[in-house]
Amino acid sequence: MEVVAKTRAGEVRGVRNDGIAVFRGIPYAAAPVGPDRFRPPRAPERWDGVRDATEFGPTAPRPAYPETVGQLLVERFIPGEDVLNLNVWTPDLGAAGLPVMVWIHGGAFTNGSGSEPIYEASAFARDGVVAVTFNYRLGADGFCLLEDAPANLGLLDQIAALEWVRDNIAGFGGDPGNVTVFGESAGAMSVATLLSIPRTEGLFRRAVAQSGAGNAVADPRDAATVARVLAERLGVAPTAEALSGVATEDLLREQSRISLEVRGGSDPEVWGERIAGGSMMLPFAPVLDGALIEHMPTEAMRAGAGHGVDLLFGSNTEEYRLFLAPTGLLDLVSEDHLPGYLARAGLAAGASAVYGASGPLSTPGDVLSAVITDQRFRIPAYRMAEARAKAPAGTFGYEFAWRTPQMDGRLGACHALEIPFVFDNLAVGSGLTGPDAPEALAAAMHGAWVRFAATGDPGWPRWTPHTRTAMRFDHPASAVVDDPGAETRRLWDGVLT
Repeated sequence: MEVVAKTRAGEVRGVRNDGIAVFRGIPYAAAPVGPDRFRPPRAPERWDGVRDATEFGPTAPRPAYPETVGQLLVERFIPGEDVLNLNVWTPDLGAAGLPVMVWIHGGAFTNGSGSEPIYEASAFARDGVVAVTFNYRLGADGFCLLEDAPANLGLLDQIAALEWVRDNIAGFGGDPGNVTVFGESAGAMSVATLLSIPRTEGLFRRAVAQSGAGNAVADPRDAATVARVLAERLGVAPTAEALSGVATEDLLREQSRISLEVRGGSDPEVWGERIAGGSMMLPFAPVLDGALIEHMPTEAMRAGAGHGVDLLFGSNTEEYRLFLAPTGLLDLVSEDHLPGYLARAGLAAGASAVYGASGPLSTPGDVLSAVITDQRFRIPAYRMAEARAKAPAGTFGYEFAWRTPQMDGRLGACHALEIPFVFDNLAVGSGLTGPDAPEALAAAMHGAWVRFAATGDPGWPRWTPHTRTAMRFDHPASAVVDDPGAETRRLWDGVLT
């Protein structure tokens, strides 16, 4: 059945199925093309009549994932220019004051969209939540530091989407004063960054960071190097004007090449000693520009930023296996590789023995995966939580520990595995979870997210630097645990701050 809702730009037509109204492809900002390509988002033009919102809108230009990962993380590619669009699921257009959850997708700031199949949000609407997903500019278009354009355009898009929610969500039954922003991976890194900047004050009441913290914000020196190398390889100047003339396929090709180089071990002759030494986590990401982002997120939080916002944060037990197991790299790591990596990470050589004794880590690849999981996901999330020690708002921790049987169990409790459980969307997520994922675990995890959005309390004790209490989601039994992984956590004291 067709249904109509009002927005400030005009009316939109969605569809109702099984009591849930869905609106897709609503523009929250003007198309970022022509003179708007490297400019901050601006409001969409108003329209007359009723705009169709029954199909997902165009997705931001992006390369495909590498085949080994792409088989596990399914993406939709929808052509078109109006990429700054969003989707809304609501249980009742005539309601007032329903909690709102706004999802920020992951994908290393170069991939993903708000319309991926796994983000189908009917389960949230079924449980009384108005759910929103959206796209934002990716790669160089969203996160390249250029001489003649504002920085952090992708982050400005995210803020524009949240402002749209503030201004319009009441027309879909939602409460603009009870908004929870939640995201995974680059989406969680975005959540942490948004939590730390003054521009977002009042846009959300609660936040959920799944497998990410504020550690991806780049030093402007490193971001300038990425822009320079990208432009040199494309044969243009590092300016918005010059990049606007580059074919999209050429730009995406060089983005992918740069991403592999920066994350896989950089040549210091090309990238300089800072990036080659590991200073940059992701080449296209938010940058400390001194305007929108004045301080590193954790530093801003230590000074009080976001202390009035409730936070639910956590990570998966074996995050980095998603990137090592499908490629076969997990089996190529030898004992000889570990000392050099541990030294670059700032850990003593004896750290590998501590990791080996802390769980079922039988190979050097297992140890390396556990170390990188801590370095890039778990410990930065802890630093974010520690920075909120004096916050009056609640801080709650979790760990997702269920191991998927896919790839003969080699993926383990890997990166992104928790998403189909959070969305209670196991059938769509079966590429990661396998065909018989535990529905009871999805009900428990999804239910906790809904409770947190509605009340600020997911159902277990607060996290503090003294107890480090977390809910460990596993099957057949989830449990509240004090300081999970304490032995390896202590190895990072004074290393990652």
